[in-house]
Amino acid sequence: MDTNPSPCARSTPVLCPPMDTFVVRVWVPDRPGALGQVASRIGAVGGDVVGIEILERGAGMAIDELVVTLPGSDVVDLLVAEVSQVDGAAVEEVRAVDPSRPDSSIVALQAAARLVDVEPPKRLDQLCREMVDLVDGAWAAAIVLSPPRTLVEFGEAPEAGWLAAFIEGSRHLAPGDRDAAAPPDLAWARLDNLGVAVAVGRHGWSFRARERQQLQLLGQIGSGLLERPAP
Repeated sequence: MDTNPSPCARSTPVLCPPMDTFVVRVWVPDRPGALGQVASRIGAVGGDVVGIEILERGAGMAIDELVVTLPGSDVVDLLVAEVSQVDGAAVEEVRAVDPSRPDSSIVALQAAARLVDVEPPKRLDQLCREMVDLVDGAWAAAIVLSPPRTLVEFGEAPEAGWLAAFIEGSRHLAPGDRDAAAPPDLAWARLDNLGVAVAVGRHGWSFRARERQQLQLLGQIGSGLLERPAP
């Protein structure tokens, strides 16, 4: 029996040090025990894994997104170095997040619920806003594909003709090939019944298969709720 519980577990109130929350995107060999080794390395720097999402798997690797609490931002570099000690593992990106942010599946459901609740004339704006929030994007744009024109823009999006060229050019490709052919920091959802697409971009880090799928599914919901834009 543990006769010396941690201060945070004692009945007498004790102030515990605040923890910062980060999302850590990590490449892990797709083999038994590898993720456990990564979690152990995170624990070695005082971190705790409180959430996990598998973003992509293939070619013997998995790309996982871990929600991690740390004693402070000053140990992030140490965490990256520790994870890199696991054979075949590497950290792709680390970013601070609001500790109250729910996991991505709840975020997606909340986005769909808000889209249903908003007034119909505002739904396209809302869809762009929700897509940016869902994947922590830098910008979003809703465009008519032919002839290209921008309907809604959040942030500094590329011009409609450039976006339409990528989206229309990928139409004939299978989903996996389409993702491979797209710029890594660009994702979109086609609203084919409206002749519209909503594109989302990031700066410096890539979209993965699960994120692209989430955007496409949210786009399908939006497609069923929206009306074709006026010419």
